[in-house]
Amino acid sequence: MSATLSLRVVAECRQSRARVCELRLPHGLVDCPVFMPVGTQGTMKGLTALQLDALGCRLCLGNTYHLGMRPGPELIKKANGLHSFMNWPRNLLTVS
Repeated sequence: MSATLSLRVVAECRQSRARVCELRLPHGLVDCPVFMPVGTQGTMKGLTALQLDALGCRLCLGNTYHLGMRPGPELIKKANGLHSFMNWPRNLLTVS
């Protein structure tokens, strides 16, 4: 795992200024714009972490408030962190 964070603009539309970027995060590279599945309580509904990885998902979204309510900080800590709890080797983004 690398601690380097960076954003590189790959292409930009002259007319709309829309951009295609590469976002380098500690658990790997994420192409942007990106579709981010939501694992509100540390789990994806209907797909396993292995299936998401096989589909090319490189970033998963969680909700800090919901994670704090259930499963709760004690269980996440006991699992050695959210990545281990979710069995997710890629990047995580949490919001509240």
